[in-house]
Amino acid sequence: MSSPVLLLTGSADRMPVPDPESELLIDALAERGVGAKLAEWDTPTDWAASPLVVVRTPWDYVERPARFLETLHAIAAVTTLVNPPRLVAWNHHKSYLGELERAGVPVVPLALVRRGATADEQAAALAAFGEEIVVKPAISAGARGTIRTRAGSREAREHLDELVREGDAITQPYLSAVEAGELALMFFGGKLSHAVRKVPADGDFRVHEAYGGSVRPHAPTAAEVAVGLAVLAAAPAAATYARIDLVTTAAGPLLMEAELIEPELFLRHDPAAASHFAGVLVDAMAG
Repeated sequence: MSSPVLLLTGSADRMPVPDPESELLIDALAERGVGAKLAEWDTPTDWAASPLVVVRTPWDYVERPARFLETLHAIAAVTTLVNPPRLVAWNHHKSYLGELERAGVPVVPLALVRRGATADEQAAALAAFGEEIVVKPAISAGARGTIRTRAGSREAREHLDELVREGDAITQPYLSAVEAGELALMFFGGKLSHAVRKVPADGDFRVHEAYGGSVRPHAPTAAEVAVGLAVLAAAPAAATYARIDLVTTAAGPLLMEAELIEPELFLRHDPAAASHFAGVLVDAMAG
């Protein structure tokens, strides 16, 4: 019996929320005659025995990003890994958003604040985008460490100062358009699969289900798909899977995040999505 495809996940005692969709992908691969199972990324494993390793739900990697990247490079040295380490390394730090902006992709503006930034540098970043802003770590997932605040507030100063004591951070303008929902476009093998609208709970701006957010169907416009494809074209390596998060503004769709590492792909919200993803993975395994 051939060795199974391995779907990388996090340590059971470190996962911030349950994994809602890997079993759907395992079942879809089984329908194509391919075995698959979950594997914790930080547990010693014979990676070379698997024909394909897929980075899926290692949602604890932000606690140890350097170790995570080392593990991915080790896996890629002995078998096929998707998405590849080069792409993951680029995507895991939000400085990639600035690179995309310079490449002409319409991006929500941001200011990058490096670890150990001076008080003047922090003040400049807080004042860069008007009165209401978002402050977040440059390496994060699931809105952890993200706050919406007033640019001149004590909260903003203290939060940013705390973040840059430990690592890099970013500031961005708060866009009220997110209250109508963020758009998530899923691409498999560089082609659009499906899309959803992630809507925050009343009075909140975070769209994650852990904060009361909900998910609704969405039919993406040509302009939204074009932004997604522009992101993929500007990335440093091909993405086998991607989730492109956008917000619609009067100026058109803007990129909020390109999720190329461990995104929820909302497979539960489209009956054909898991099968589409499984087909792309089978193709990747074939070479």
